[in-house]
Amino acid sequence: MLAVSINIIETLSSFVIAIIEHLGYAGVFVGMTLESTGLPLPSEIIMGFAGYVVWEGKLTLLGITLAGTLGCLAGSLIAYGIGAYGGRPLLERYGKYVLIRKSELDRGEEWFAKHGESAVFISRLLPVVRSVISYPAGIVRMDIKRFSLYTVLGSLPFCFAFAYAGVALGPHWEDIRGLLRYFNIAVIVGLVVLVGYLIYRRAWVMERLGERGKR
Repeated sequence: MLAVSINIIETLSSFVIAIIEHLGYAGVFVGMTLESTGLPLPSEIIMGFAGYVVWEGKLTLLGITLAGTLGCLAGSLIAYGIGAYGGRPLLERYGKYVLIRKSELDRGEEWFAKHGESAVFISRLLPVVRSVISYPAGIVRMDIKRFSLYTVLGSLPFCFAFAYAGVALGPHWEDIRGLLRYFNIAVIVGLVVLVGYLIYRRAWVMERLGERGKR
């Protein structure tokens, strides 16, 4: 079963690479749209190869970043709609046919339950959960405007990072998978620093308000 899944993923990846070669920005958009609906397409491969095409001088870094981000938004809205109108029963019944595992859905729901609506932003920066977080957001009918905003804010830096890595690696763009772990570490460290700053900022504001109240 695992070997079959790997073969399907490799086939899908080859298909996306082919459409990027032929369709350019539209191919990047289609690839990231499919990935963001939960299909097992490695987003780092899509954006990394697109970066290599930029290195060849056929596309631009800004163009593929925007195409990838818009693709993430389009795919996420599709997944949101499926979650909103089909619910968990539909996903459990038919998700396996597009290689969306129950364990991945469980992880997405756990993230959403733990972090609330901010999980949409945080998850777009992380592998695996980034492509399934839209389903629980749809199931609970999260405000679609905030959902779209958080999706874009999280997808933009992700797409840019791997697109830039593809440009930097050039002909060796396939080595991008080796950078994924370091990217994840950087994201986690960045989130910890951000949370720490917000906690400190809140404490500072509360302290200032307390001082004013004593005057």
